[in-house]
Amino acid sequence: MKCPKCQTDDDKVLDSRSARDGAAIRRRRECLACGFRFTTYEEIDRDEVLVVKRDGRRQTFERQKLEKAIRQACGKRRVSSEQIKTMIDSVVARLEGDEIPSTKIAELVMEELHRVDEVAYIRFASVYRQFKDVAQFLSAITEIVKK
Repeated sequence: MKCPKCQTDDDKVLDSRSARDGAAIRRRRECLACGFRFTTYEEIDRDEVLVVKRDGRRQTFERQKLEKAIRQACGKRRVSSEQIKTMIDSVVARLEGDEIPSTKIAELVMEELHRVDEVAYIRFASVYRQFKDVAQFLSAITEIVKK
């Protein structure tokens, strides 16, 4: 693992423990060249999963894209990085099969966002459901208030 400070790839593991409810391993490392300490996470790399887009195209599932979308929806909200990682882990754990429709992933994300932050949920839903006007926003907000 390359040191983020000096880019040397000579380090030692100081501590390992389970993280994200067993979905990852957190490792505390120390660079042997400069002494800088840093944390890494190790997780299961799923076999290639394809996402089937609305237009029928297929793309390889990328956890980074999922994280970017969730972080964007949660921007300037009181949602911690740990909550975001937990949401991502939950969505990834619920993905089944070799090909997953993008709509299924979006629905799973919306479930997680609805549970954590309703404003982030509305933000994500407005993009995913392609809201065209204020009436659609109001309808989504009314739906949340009723629950």
